[in-house]
Amino acid sequence: MFDLDFSALQKGKNLLAFSGGVDSSALFFLLQKQAISFDLIHVNYHTRQSSDAEADYAKELARQYGKRVFILDAQLEEGGYEAQARKIRYDFFEQTIREEGYQNLITAHQLNDQTEWFLMQLTKGAGSLELLGMQPMDSRDGYRIVRPLLEITKKELLEYLQAEGIRYFEDESNLDQRFKRNYFRHNFSDRLLDEFKEGMKQSFRFLARDRDLLLEEIETLYKDELTVIRFQHKRQALFAIDKDLKRRGYILSYAQRQEILKESSIVISDRFVIEWQEKRLFIAPYVDAVMPKAFKEACRVRKIPLKIRPFLFSRDIAAAQIDII
Repeated sequence: MFDLDFSALQKGKNLLAFSGGVDSSALFFLLQKQAISFDLIHVNYHTRQSSDAEADYAKELARQYGKRVFILDAQLEEGGYEAQARKIRYDFFEQTIREEGYQNLITAHQLNDQTEWFLMQLTKGAGSLELLGMQPMDSRDGYRIVRPLLEITKKELLEYLQAEGIRYFEDESNLDQRFKRNYFRHNFSDRLLDEFKEGMKQSFRFLARDRDLLLEEIETLYKDELTVIRFQHKRQALFAIDKDLKRRGYILSYAQRQEILKESSIVISDRFVIEWQEKRLFIAPYVDAVMPKAFKEACRVRKIPLKIRPFLFSRDIAAAQIDII
């Protein structure tokens, strides 16, 4: 029914982020039909009546098809549910990936998700680097995120499930238009895709190519929780900062992005420090530490920014190691 590219999943250990909803249920059986080997990972937030049933569905499919399943029981605190849930989810995903040796995390993001992001970014005053929220494949620290459904609509996935008689769950919170994503979905993106699906898909392909060209000159290096980004233009660097902090579970506000562009040294929410230095920038957890003179002098010689030095010292990264960045 769908022309999907699963070639990136032919080798290595694969982990499917499974919610039990339309998208991930469809992807489970599409992967199964193509004989792709994968296991399941699921987070139960206990926020809806069907939460436990969805977790049981993940266990049932794992038993029936001989797969491993990893389930986290999580509790959300009041306020900021979406940001909390995302951090909990990806912390659990990454911990499991590290401990169990998975190479690929498969997610069921589809064309509607891409379109909703595009429209939300467009209304915020985004540029071409920010208009696309997702790529078919995205490299992270030690693993890849693979999104095979980015050119398939939710409507097509639902029709597939119904035609095949496959069980799935509907998240009733998706109907609540107090959430910005739902507002854009019900009022704009679904209608656009119903009428202009092929044109939207082609536009996203062109945007992806343009973004790749803009990002060609960026080099990103990682050591422990330190990120060093070499860049040519500040707009490139801001995109890389946004992506790096999102990887750490933190979403920048519009005001924070503007402040980052203005300041050469900034601490974000007492959690992260960002230091600009000519054509490179540093991102690290914010640390306050007393350092010996010899260490500070080694950092000065190597032009390590002031607010980055305490983090390096706290991780016992010696002067000789600093040369790699």
